[in-house]
Amino acid sequence: MVKLWSIATSNYTNRLNECLLDLAASAAALPTEVVKIPSVETQPPRGSEPGAAPTLVNSATSGTTTHGPYTGTPTTTGALQAESTLAQSIAPQPNPTATYYNPDGRLTQPQPMPYMPAGGVGMNGTLPVYMVQSDFDYQSVALGVHQEYIELDLFHYGLERFSEQDFLDAGLTVEDRRLIEYMAIQEAGHATLLSNMLGESAPKQCTYNYPFTTVREFLDFNVKLTRWGESGNWGFLSHLDSKEVATLIVQAEAIEARQQSVFRQLLGLHPMPIWFAPGVPQSWHWTLLAQYISSCPENNTRLVWQNFPNLYVTNQANPNRINPNTTEFNEISDASHVNRTGNPSSSHIPANESCVHVNETGYNCGPAISRDKYEPLTFPGRKVFLTWDDPGRPVGPNNSYITSTTAGEPKFVAWVSQLNTTYTELTTTGKNEGFTFQPASEVYETDPALNGTAFIALTDSNPYVTPYNLTMLNPNVRALGLYQAG
Repeated sequence: MVKLWSIATSNYTNRLNECLLDLAASAAALPTEVVKIPSVETQPPRGSEPGAAPTLVNSATSGTTTHGPYTGTPTTTGALQAESTLAQSIAPQPNPTATYYNPDGRLTQPQPMPYMPAGGVGMNGTLPVYMVQSDFDYQSVALGVHQEYIELDLFHYGLERFSEQDFLDAGLTVEDRRLIEYMAIQEAGHATLLSNMLGESAPKQCTYNYPFTTVREFLDFNVKLTRWGESGNWGFLSHLDSKEVATLIVQAEAIEARQQSVFRQLLGLHPMPIWFAPGVPQSWHWTLLAQYISSCPENNTRLVWQNFPNLYVTNQANPNRINPNTTEFNEISDASHVNRTGNPSSSHIPANESCVHVNETGYNCGPAISRDKYEPLTFPGRKVFLTWDDPGRPVGPNNSYITSTTAGEPKFVAWVSQLNTTYTELTTTGKNEGFTFQPASEVYETDPALNGTAFIALTDSNPYVTPYNLTMLNPNVRALGLYQAG
């Protein structure tokens, strides 16, 4: 290729000069008169003016919070608890409302108005109220507020931490930086929306402890964080008592899903290697998120959700490698010297093993709209090595939450991606370590169930669960982590 390039260089240079001259001539021929479009001078209403937009709960454009680990002494420990708990788990029971059956597709009940079929929640003329309606609603949305705040800070922080040259070295331009900046501004709106539906006790902005050292690791961490953020919200939306609140969060979540795809593109991964986005329980979301929150303001609202012990994939595939199957054990960035399940893969690898600047289709992992990798990150049947923590570790804001589990000794590995929960057997090889094999199950024919950023859990049994009742698996979860598949 070098010889061919040398031969073509003179022709290319001549043609480039011709194009530049043509461009200059075209520019000179353009009319200099400014075209005036009919308009009036206008400004959006502000403050107390009629029609003024609500204020943001946090600046969309200002700098980041402080960063680093929490070093103080927690004043409160454990998740928020009610005065009493009714049972250790919720027993399955039949659904008494599953009686609608329509064999021919015709309407079975009178229409409430023209062109409107009978049924539907909130379709009887009741005026909507965009506020939470239960403890479940409140705690779910409060968790969502924490997610929006960390994204608001994280996106700004990455731009502050790394220079324009750092981004150029990673194959990204100033315009890519501005895209990330715009996504940060979106988070200020999301945090405001969710906070307003909670009221004055909504959680406030916290400080954070991030694990990355390079632009590539920053992008990798965002791929993981936006996945558990998106999936965490999908997991509870249909269960909210307030359907009005769910409606607004769906509209914010549509943007979160786009952000997940964008960060995958910036990292040189396929933007959407799945047919269905998975939803996970709130305690899974909180487990993955809380370990990156360093401290929160005094009297910040506490959450009820469980923090599971961490599960680590010690041979997690490294997306920075030409051949991810050559990934070494524990090839994870550990800038904060704390092992956490969402830490990005290390980009500090030999240059001849890096795919970042490999200009060859199938092996390049530089930024792109899409990449078709000839060497996938993982594959069905791959041996996956695992280690996990014991419960009792302080985590989260001010180290005030404690990891816990009600499960017995782990026997299975649950893989949660798209619509499926697939179990494989766990082979234990020592204290808190073992292995399993990546499953080959499909959602539908030709669609691998396990793809993209997936969730992985150790369980003491293999109960049947579906996307709607995945929370019922929580009492059986021994440890929880992430798996980069595909």
